[in-house]
Amino acid sequence: MIEVRGLQVRYGGRLVADVPELDVGRGECVAIVGESGSGKSTTLMSLLGLTPDAEISGHVRVCGVDVLTAPPRRLREIRGARVALVMQTPQAALSPATRLGVLMRRALKLHGVGKVPSSPTDGTSPQGAVTHGGKGRLDEIMGEAVEAVMLDREILRRYPHEISGGQAQRFALALAIALGAEVILADEPTSALDVTVQAEVVGVLRRLRAERGLALLLVSHDLALVSTVADRVLVMKDGVVVESGPAAKVLAEPSHPYTRELLEALP
Repeated sequence: MIEVRGLQVRYGGRLVADVPELDVGRGECVAIVGESGSGKSTTLMSLLGLTPDAEISGHVRVCGVDVLTAPPRRLREIRGARVALVMQTPQAALSPATRLGVLMRRALKLHGVGKVPSSPTDGTSPQGAVTHGGKGRLDEIMGEAVEAVMLDREILRRYPHEISGGQAQRFALALAIALGAEVILADEPTSALDVTVQAEVVGVLRRLRAERGLALLLVSHDLALVSTVADRVLVMKDGVVVESGPAAKVLAEPSHPYTRELLEALP
């Protein structure tokens, strides 16, 4: 689902991210860890072409699309619909004056979710035309999505200020599910959440992988979190990948001094 070779991201000639190799398969979780400023989020954003001011080189394919050479129209086809980005503070992206259900419905309509292909033999529409599935169809998609992340359908009637940080994170995941995303890019999805809520979000991520085969690329500085969800780990320092491998091996038997320092910093 994600294939990266020789990715380098520069701003003003300064190298801020250097990732020789990164692969994420269906149903797999790969984590990028490191301290703040190590290039984790820059790497994540570059996978969707969301670093317009940067100089990017290398090979990046996401859901079969060459991100570095694809035209903007092609990138818009996969953003949201096939690849979802869940940010550290999803509430910042939610309009405070709009109910969550209205926000989700707008996103679904924008990406064509809920449209049903019309019959090519009905004599009224050309082959390939689409008709809206109706409000009821969208409501059902939305309801099933929020229930999949352990939220009550009633939350769709609330405003963003009426939900907690953990609920906002799960709502962002629900939106990804409703859109039919195959890949989720999660940037610090549990930071600033208390331990109980973190456990809820982690549980949702693990279940989505198991039940829906989602590919998950997780950016985090929380090694305890990473140890519970990741299959493989990349460790970044000053924009460079210093160690990578199976999570169990990297976290139990680190070979690089920086990885050992990160582990020793855990309380």
